[in-house]
Amino acid sequence: QVQLVESGGGLVQPGGSLRLSCAGSGFTFNFYTMSWYRQAPGKERELVASINTQGDITNYADSVKGRFTISRDNAKSTVNLQMNSLKSEDTAVYYCNARGRFDYWGQGTQVTVSS
Repeated sequence: QVQLVESGGGLVQPGGSLRLSCAGSGFTFNFYTMSWYRQAPGKERELVASINTQGDITNYADSVKGRFTISRDNAKSTVNLQMNSLKSEDTAVYYCNARGRFDYWGQGTQVTVSS
């Protein structure tokens, strides 16, 4: 059974930091490009960051460049998103995605940036 389980979301003040983690199981993790998406209320789901299978190529949305860092550990089948200098506009549900032969999604974790 394929699972992507996100953790690490929560409430943080503007300027603060959070680290999201996603643990994959039930598929060959190191064969899949891993990404984080987010969806804010009333908006479309958007790509935040992605990382290739080897972990040496990353891609970021312009809105998070320089503030967010995506990383992966294939030995542990995990992908992380370090989020610094958070802004209110980063408030959203964040989803982990695995794309390869198939496309898998996690259930999402809420990130709220508010004072």
